[in-house]
Amino acid sequence: MLKVAIIGAGAISPSHIQAYLKFSERCEIVAICDIYVDKAQSRIDQFQLTAAKAVSDYKELLGLDIDLISVCTPPYTHAPITVDFLQAGKHVLVEKPMASSLQECDEMNEAARKSGKILSVVAQNRFKTPMMKLKSVLESGLMGPIVHAQVDSFWWRGHCYYDLWWRGTWEKEGGGCTLNHAVHHIDAFLWMMGRPSELQAFMSNTSHDNAEVEDLSIAMLRFPSGALAQITSSVVHHGEEQQLIFQGKQARVSAPWKLKASSSKANGFPEPNVELEQEIVKLYEELPEVAYEGHQGQIDNVLQAIETGAPVLIDGNSGRSTLELILGIYKSSSTGEKVTFPISADDPFYTREGIQANATHFYEKKASVENFQDQTITTGSSLKSGS
Repeated sequence: MLKVAIIGAGAISPSHIQAYLKFSERCEIVAICDIYVDKAQSRIDQFQLTAAKAVSDYKELLGLDIDLISVCTPPYTHAPITVDFLQAGKHVLVEKPMASSLQECDEMNEAARKSGKILSVVAQNRFKTPMMKLKSVLESGLMGPIVHAQVDSFWWRGHCYYDLWWRGTWEKEGGGCTLNHAVHHIDAFLWMMGRPSELQAFMSNTSHDNAEVEDLSIAMLRFPSGALAQITSSVVHHGEEQQLIFQGKQARVSAPWKLKASSSKANGFPEPNVELEQEIVKLYEELPEVAYEGHQGQIDNVLQAIETGAPVLIDGNSGRSTLELILGIYKSSSTGEKVTFPISADDPFYTREGIQANATHFYEKKASVENFQDQTITTGSSLKSGS
């Protein structure tokens, strides 16, 4: 029976708690930590975690017999908490984004390497049936080489969203919608496409004058193959419709699922390639459903890795790659320059201090509240057709 601790009792913590409770025969939550200890105790009471104790300082847990830590705190705290627990011999699952800088990612990955413990970064959208099936379709080769991809990470957040004390600043949140909302779709996009060679980007703050960070960004990417892509990250899109689209030479597929394949007439104009569409649909429909979706799927994956020694699907290197692309968007948007990859250790956007000094600050943060009333939050669409 693996012993688990949750660090941070905020809005995302129930997703972790409920997932661990799904596997009650394999693990048990023994502690919840939050700087507001009453919030930690409230979660214990809410989920009737009879074996768990509430603590206010995570360092109280470093020396205890705990196997796995879920880090659910604000982004600027991810690196020190993760490194401390890895060095104490604990496995760590850290919420997105992995950290606020590539320097911190490298410190986290080095701590994992030295300790021999698992470091996994939350990207729960990969553990959804439409995403897993889409990945398999792309890998099948039926679509031919990918020539264009499109990521629409559309969310909507009200003005008061950025009143929460740690949100809306480069220092504590590390960025705006590109880092903290589109991170899910950027992770999936990189998983399917690999790293681009260069990008050009723009960002703006159109609707949240109580935040330093962006609420809208658009990036154009080029890949070594010559393929192009575009990523839109937003918290100003009503309806929160999100999609990933991949155009191959032979066909187009997307999540939510949609398929089109074309053949050429003698004059070069298109006509439906019904035979190829049927072949791709057959493959898609025969692919299995995932056993557990979202956070449940990722926590099952981490538990299996601890139990069997198998690798996790999303490790610290994967988390770092996602952050590198996001920081490329910030660098290009802030400097007006085209960014090439990789981002080196001497780049101003490699460190937290460099990002804070060089990223565009749109507005001063005008309001700060300690906590919002506990309410359900949105964590992304199901990516299923018609949803």
